[in-house]
Amino acid sequence: MRNDPNLGSRPGSHGYLPTGIGLYRKMFALPAEDCGKKITIHFDGVMGVSTVWLNGHLLGTHESGYTEVHYDISDQARYGDEGNNVIVVRVDATRYEGWWYEGGGIYRHTWLQKTDRLHVAHWGTYVTTPHVTEQRAEVVIRTVIHNEYEKDRVCWLTSTIVNEAGEMVAFTSESVEVAWFDQVEVENRVDVALPQCWSPDHPVLYQLITEVSMGKKVVDTYETHFGIRTLAFTREGFLLNGKPVLLKGTCNHQDFAGVGVALPDRVIAYKLQLLKEMGCNAYRSAHHPPTPELLAICDRIGMMVIDENRKLDSSPSGLADLESLIRRDRNHPSIIVWCMENEEILEGKITGSRILRTLANLTRKLDPTRPTLAAMNHGWNGEGYSDQVDIVGYNYGQRKQQDLTDHFNHPSRIILGSESASSTTTRGIYAIDTERGYCPSYEGIYMPSWSCTVEKAWNDVIENPFLTGVFLWTGLDYRGEPTPYRWPCISSHFGIMDTCGFPKDVYYYLKSVWTEEPMVHLLPHWNWAGKEGELVDVWVYSNGDEVELQLNGRTLGMQPMIKAGHLEWKVPFEPGELTAISYKEGELFAEKKVKTTDSPYRVHMEPDRTDIQADGTDVCVVKVAIRDQADNLVPIADNEVYFTVEGAGTILGVGNGNPSSHEPDKANRRRAFNGYCLLLIQSGSTPGEIVVSGTSIGLQSAQITIAAR
Repeated sequence: MRNDPNLGSRPGSHGYLPTGIGLYRKMFALPAEDCGKKITIHFDGVMGVSTVWLNGHLLGTHESGYTEVHYDISDQARYGDEGNNVIVVRVDATRYEGWWYEGGGIYRHTWLQKTDRLHVAHWGTYVTTPHVTEQRAEVVIRTVIHNEYEKDRVCWLTSTIVNEAGEMVAFTSESVEVAWFDQVEVENRVDVALPQCWSPDHPVLYQLITEVSMGKKVVDTYETHFGIRTLAFTREGFLLNGKPVLLKGTCNHQDFAGVGVALPDRVIAYKLQLLKEMGCNAYRSAHHPPTPELLAICDRIGMMVIDENRKLDSSPSGLADLESLIRRDRNHPSIIVWCMENEEILEGKITGSRILRTLANLTRKLDPTRPTLAAMNHGWNGEGYSDQVDIVGYNYGQRKQQDLTDHFNHPSRIILGSESASSTTTRGIYAIDTERGYCPSYEGIYMPSWSCTVEKAWNDVIENPFLTGVFLWTGLDYRGEPTPYRWPCISSHFGIMDTCGFPKDVYYYLKSVWTEEPMVHLLPHWNWAGKEGELVDVWVYSNGDEVELQLNGRTLGMQPMIKAGHLEWKVPFEPGELTAISYKEGELFAEKKVKTTDSPYRVHMEPDRTDIQADGTDVCVVKVAIRDQADNLVPIADNEVYFTVEGAGTILGVGNGNPSSHEPDKANRRRAFNGYCLLLIQSGSTPGEIVVSGTSIGLQSAQITIAAR
C-alpha cells in the first residue's frame, strides 16, 4: 500500500499492538555419530533484529524479518557425551520494516539440517526450461556441489527427473571433482518427451532428485520440485505457454485472524484456496518475500505469484536479502515476476534509478528467465527510473489515466496493474458509520482519492488488455494501517474478504467476472425493522444475461445484466423475502434469496475438514454462524460464543472480521460480527477425537467432532 515514511512510528500502522524484545532458549541433543557431519540451523523468518548464540558462542545477527538466515553450527555443537546444546535467540522487534502489522519473534519454520561434508550446496539446484514444444522440453539443470572435506573429492552426480506418477522421464550422471573447501557448478541438459506444462488450470509438477555419491555410497540426496512452462510479457499482455492470460490477482499481507503472522501451513493453504475459489489466479506477496510454504502451495494449486523484494536498497545487506530471495525461490513455477520495490519515495529520482538498476541487474544475473518489476505510485517518467525494469507497475494508475496515457507515449513500455483498486468496505455494513469506523458495502460510497472501485479496475483491463491484469488491494483485510478511520479501527477495510476470510459483497462481483460458475448475488440483507416503507438500495451481481427482482413473490422488474457491472433497484422495505433470479439464454441460471429473519436461536458450526493430521501443527478452520429458528443466518447478530475443546486438540485462535474489535485473538470466546465468527482448532501430537462445543447465552448450542489421525 502507500509508503508513508511517518507511519512506521505510529501505533495505528501496526494495529495498536506493542512491540518489544524477546528471548528464546532451547536445549537439544545431537548423537555422537553426527560429529564430523555438516550441521546447520535455518530460520525461515524471525521478525525483528535477531541475534543467535549456541553454547555461548555468537553465531550472528540478521536484520530482515522476511528473509532466511542460516548458521553452520558444526564446530560449536556438542555431540553425544559432550552434553546438551543450548541455543539462545534474542529478537528486537522495536524497529519496523513495514507500515502494517508485522508481529515479532520467530514466526516461520526453523530447521536443523544434517548433511555429509560433501553435499549439494544450500539452494544448490537451479532448473529452467528454455525450450518447450508439445513434443519435448529441454530442461537445464545447474547443480552446485560443496566440498567441505580437507582434501579434494571425486564424486558421482546423478540427476533423475520423475513425473507426478513417480515415473522417470529423464536421467543424467557424471563424475565430478571438487577441490577441498570449494564449490563446483555442474550444468546438465536433458529432454523430457511429451511434457505436461504447468498452468493455473493444470499445475503439473515434476521432481528432480539429485544424488551425490562417493564410491558406491550415496552421501547426499536433494529434491527439487519444478514445472515446465514458458512465459512472456508483451506490450499487448501476458502469455503463458504461448497463450494469452489475464492476471486476476490480489495483493496480500501474511496475517490472518487468530494467529497474527505466525501462520501454520494449513492456514496458508486455507487462505490461498479461498482466493482460488473466487476465481483469483495470481497472488502478489506484498510487500516482502513470502514464506517458502506459500510458494510450494501456489505451485500445487496453480496460483501465479509476484515475488516481492522488501525495499529499494542496494547496500550490502539489501543486495544480500535480494539474492537470498532469488536463490531460494527461483525453482518455483508459480513465480512469474520478481518485484524490486513498492512505492518508494525515490521513484522517478536519479538516485532511485541507480539503486533500482543495481537490483534489477543482480536479479537478471541470478535468474534471467523472469522479468523484473517496480510497483510504482508516482515518478513513472522521471530520470529514467522506469527504464531500469522490464515491466512498469502502476499502483492506482487510473487516478489520472496515467497508465493508459503512458502506454501510448512510451512505445516500448510493458505495463502491469500492480495495485489497481482498494475496495474499502466492511462486511455486512450498508451505511457509513464513523463512530465505529465502518464503511458501507456499496462499492464507491467511500473511495479514497488515490483509488478506484474494483469494478472500474476490471473494466479498464477488459477495455485495455495491455494493462495485463489487476492486482487488487487486498485479497483479505489485514491487521494495521486502519483506513479511512483510525481508532477504534485496528485493521484495514481494503480486503475482498475480511480477516477471517468471510466474503464481503464485492467478492461476488469478482466471482461473477472471474468464474464461469452460475451465480447471482444481491445486497443488502433484509433485516430493517423500523424502516418499513423506506427505500433501500439493492444491488445485484451476476454472470447471467438478465436478472429479475422479486419481493414477497411480486416482480419488481427485469433488467439486462450490465457486462462486468452490477444492477441497482430502489425498493421500499417490507419484511419478507427478496429474491434475485438470473436467466441465461432465456433459461433459469441462478437464484439468490435474502429473508427477514427472526431473532437469534442457535449456534451453528461448520468445519472446513473433519479429518486432520495428528502432527501437532494441522488446523481445522471452523466457521461459526448465528441462525434463527428457521435456520437462516441472522445478518445483524452479535452474540458472544463460548468454545470448549475436549480430546486431541486445542484452540489456536478466534476472530470475527470486525475491523474495530479489540477482543483478544487468543481466547475461548468471540462475539459474532454481523452473524459470523471464526474458530481455529489445532491438533495435538496424539491421534484421537476432538470434540468442539459452541455455546451462547440464550441460544441452542452446537457441537462438532474432528478426527485427528
